[in-house]
Amino acid sequence: MTATLTPAEAWQEMLDGNRRFVAGAPAHPHQDIDKRHELAQGQAPIATLFGCSDSRLAAEIIFDKGLGDLFVVRNAGQVIGESIVASLEYAVGILGVPLIVVLAHDSCGAVRAAIDGTAIDSEPLPAGIWKLIAPIVPAARKVFAETGGTTPADIDAELVGREHLRNTVADLLHSSEMISAAVAAGKLGIVGANYRLAEGTAVPVVTVGIDTGENDPASKEGSE
Repeated sequence: MTATLTPAEAWQEMLDGNRRFVAGAPAHPHQDIDKRHELAQGQAPIATLFGCSDSRLAAEIIFDKGLGDLFVVRNAGQVIGESIVASLEYAVGILGVPLIVVLAHDSCGAVRAAIDGTAIDSEPLPAGIWKLIAPIVPAARKVFAETGGTTPADIDAELVGREHLRNTVADLLHSSEMISAAVAAGKLGIVGANYRLAEGTAVPVVTVGIDTGENDPASKEGSE
């Protein structure tokens, strides 16, 4: 089984599902017995979602999808690592997904921890947690330098989150020749989006290999 959607079509499917979720009118597709039996023979997800592990980012709910629709990879702060890249390469190279959505969100605890960790007198974190969130620190330092703050408390966590999201997409392309080649060949698109917890909307921040389209009423967050 292989995916047949183009990157733009797959993103439109994601947008349509998110709009149904926001409107409070989800279709709850592909959650019936027949679909469950069908998927026992194989999978052909329309997209891969790499997102933060935050409990408020339930991928299939946010995008109104069901069984077999999304290949989901998550960790705290959506930080690129060896197992993450390998999982995304599996989705692209074996399952043939046409779209990777990298999903960040506002009020991210991992981002806040990375910001607080830049303080000289910050409380030490467990080694495993610090190792995970350390890749977010460069985004915090960049925002700190650009906004002229004096303490970590002055750093805008939402700006850091969006900067980290851009870095994550760039790191993914740098880390995977397979994924970069698929984008260059027009077979794969990547959308880095920010999820607004209160509104329920997934807003594009950065796109690679895909045009988000004129049908998307939401402007890109943090566009320059």
